[in-house]
Amino acid sequence: MADKTAREQSRALVRWIWRGYLRPHTAMILLALLLMGIEGSMLGAISYLVKPMFENIVGGNRGAIPLVAIAIFAVFAAKSLSGFFQRVLMTRVGQRVAAALQRDLVAHMLTLDSLWFQKTPPGNLIERVRGDTQAAATIWSTVLAATGRDAVALISLMGVALSVDVRWTLIAMTAVPLVVLPVMSLQRWVRRSARAARHAAASIATRLDEIFHGVTTIKLNRLETRESDRFAETVEGFVHQEIRSAAGQAGIPALIDIVAGIGLMAVIGYGGLQIIDGEKTLGEFMSFFTAMALVFEPLRRLGNVTGAWQAALASLERLHDVFQSRPTILSPPQPRKLPVAPDKAEIVLDDVSLAYDDMPVLTGLTLRAEPGRMTALVGPSGAGKSTVFNILTRLVEPQSGRVEIGGLPIAEMTLPDLRNLFSVVTQDSSLFDESLRDNILLGRSDVSPARLDEVLEAAHITDFLPNLAQGLDSPAGPRGSNLSGGQRQRVAIARALLRDAPILLLDEATSALDAKSERVVQQALDRLSRTRTTLVIAHRLTTVRAADRIVVMDRGRAVEQGSHEALIARGGLYSGLYKMQFAAES
Repeated sequence: MADKTAREQSRALVRWIWRGYLRPHTAMILLALLLMGIEGSMLGAISYLVKPMFENIVGGNRGAIPLVAIAIFAVFAAKSLSGFFQRVLMTRVGQRVAAALQRDLVAHMLTLDSLWFQKTPPGNLIERVRGDTQAAATIWSTVLAATGRDAVALISLMGVALSVDVRWTLIAMTAVPLVVLPVMSLQRWVRRSARAARHAAASIATRLDEIFHGVTTIKLNRLETRESDRFAETVEGFVHQEIRSAAGQAGIPALIDIVAGIGLMAVIGYGGLQIIDGEKTLGEFMSFFTAMALVFEPLRRLGNVTGAWQAALASLERLHDVFQSRPTILSPPQPRKLPVAPDKAEIVLDDVSLAYDDMPVLTGLTLRAEPGRMTALVGPSGAGKSTVFNILTRLVEPQSGRVEIGGLPIAEMTLPDLRNLFSVVTQDSSLFDESLRDNILLGRSDVSPARLDEVLEAAHITDFLPNLAQGLDSPAGPRGSNLSGGQRQRVAIARALLRDAPILLLDEATSALDAKSERVVQQALDRLSRTRTTLVIAHRLTTVRAADRIVVMDRGRAVEQGSHEALIARGGLYSGLYKMQFAAES
């Protein structure tokens, strides 16, 4: 039953990859198969020509020798040219399929929910996009070569062998049934080992991602030896699985070699006596022997491809699993538009609860953010402040409660319409390995030079721009590594200023700036927020004293709300936090 299920899964994977990615290349594949067939048939032609070559040499027929020599050259030339062009064609198909898989895989991944990415390590994703797609795409050149070249070669060589002597052929193949069950067992072994090897490769990529992004932490805490040892352990696990997989793949052609040795040994023992007795000619024996010696080479490749195919199926399974994943946060089938102007829309969260697995984050949160005013979210770490932003932009979905903008439940808006309402600046500014200009514009081509200059000035990027060799076209580096933390934050602020959305979400937006830059940038943000609905997350309470409303959160609830003065006078959690910070800063 398990074998039947595995076969059904394999067929389903083949149908999926054929219909989605190989079918557009049908003409090229058919041409490659034709060339493979020509290449494979040339092996039969070579073994066939051995007979007249030996018989004419032994018989002293001088006139026939040049003809036989030219025929053999023509066979080798045809084999060479057909082999060359079919390999080029199949490489082209393989790379095109790999590129299409990678493109579609990344596009599909970007539709999935944020929680999916939190649960799937980056290294695992990278390995699927690079390693698994290459393995799944390039296996077809091997499989089709086995079908178009090696199968034809096997048929042509067996045809030559049978034409010489049927009995010799049966004797040579007597040991073949002995390897059927061992080969089937090895195939299952290879698939299991290959699947484990792909997971181990993903672990290596994940470990490298953590090492390179955490290199400063590693150095400051003197963790070089610890991390090197952990990486070495991960690599050792991968090596172990690769060796197991390679051993299984190598075992299949090794068994075929044993069969070949047994068969040829038997033929030499039986056929050699017939030649001595004059029942067969030396030319017949050499033609047969050449055919049988060559027949086991395509057999070995056919056996080897079964192991490679099982390894590729492991990659296909991993890719198919990702494509089968579906986002749960979607635009509604019949979306609605905001009933009010975006800059007049009030934000309401009413009795909202959310938990990640069994960990509650928000428990009955209720708050309002009035249009055109600033609402600050404060409270201890882990109170759920950042989760409010994720809910408003539908990066996550609450389990219960009501979330509305302008009286409209946000789930009734399309995701693009909803997210177009927000400009977001977080404390972890994500920059791309592109120029500063590209990082600010983010693909927009409708920004005038005057507007861009205005944004650069307001975000105080012009303060450090003259220090960069290429100015605005200077590369930001991987994750913005060519810039300081404060410079990266200013680029993120420039993005928000340029986006000019009606709602601002600021999560510690000035946290990475020095005191002087913070004051200047805060003034720019204050001016911007005067005509917009603004939600601010802040740990430094001195930065939100001027907020119209301060919502104090604790353990996923809003425990206090009011102005700075009112909350201080109340003497609750906010007052305690403020006095503690004031004492620390004093």
